Amino acid sequence: MNKVIIIGSGPAGVSASLYSARAGLDTTIISKGIGSLENAHKIQNYYGIKGEISGKDLAVSGIKGAKNVGVNIINEEVVAISYDGNFIIETDKSKYFSEYAVIATGNTRNAPAIKNLKNLEGKGISYCAVCDAFFYRNKDVAVLGNGKFALHEIQDILPVASSVTLLTNGEKVKDMPPKEVKIKTEKITEILGNDSLEGVRFSDNSVIDIKGLFIAYGTAGSTALAKKIGAGIKGNYIAVNENMETSIKKLYAAGDCTGGMMQIAKAVYEGAVAGNHIVKESRKKQ
Repeated sequence: MNKVIIIGSGPAGVSASLYSARAGLDTTIISKGIGSLENAHKIQNYYGIKGEISGKDLAVSGIKGAKNVGVNIINEEVVAISYDGNFIIETDKSKYFSEYAVIATGNTRNAPAIKNLKNLEGKGISYCAVCDAFFYRNKDVAVLGNGKFALHEIQDILPVASSVTLLTNGEKVKDMPPKEVKIKTEKITEILGNDSLEGVRFSDNSVIDIKGLFIAYGTAGSTALAKKIGAGIKGNYIAVNENMETSIKKLYAAGDCTGGMMQIAKAVYEGAVAGNHIVKESRKKQ
């Protein structure tokens, strides 16, 4: 079992890993990719950078530094996190266990721009199946997505819903759901309903009547992972204390997912705080 698992290989995640690994704690980073930093063409306003550097080059350098101090890097997609005395990090390929966990996946909220979607959030539209599936027992629902994350959400919904339909919004299905799940690949033009969700209209003008729509577009974002385990959320961000610890003991968050300045310096600082506090807490038991 890992002592520390960090979800995300950006500045916050790598920074946290440097502190925990250098202190001798078995540390693993799980990440499918570099994240938003990869899209930064030029970085100049960062300490130690002479001239400029691309976000991708800076990220690659950071990951190499983590490997040099013994951090294990796993390139897999995290789809869920839970707790049974230890943290269970579930990916598209396996499950991993740790005593401490850090969410450092940025703040990308994967939701397409669809008419009326935002207006019905919390009124039939949900971003967390394990949180809200219970409210849709014996009702017709749909999941919006086409990959591993969507498939994981479907597994949580199937035991309680009357029917489940996978909506891909014009995308190809990457991972086939169970045979009892209907699939509709047409582009979505509008979410129907005023005070509550009533249905979905598609580009071919067809309509399906549903009472719940679970957004699982792309990969699981930071707030989605936090909600799955019951960590406190403030707006679109994960709530943390001065040690970057969430409302769940031994679960930390750092970087863009905690709000504030969306800057590398801030992410590195928060990662350092989280990693350092994990080290202090682990040493109390020795």
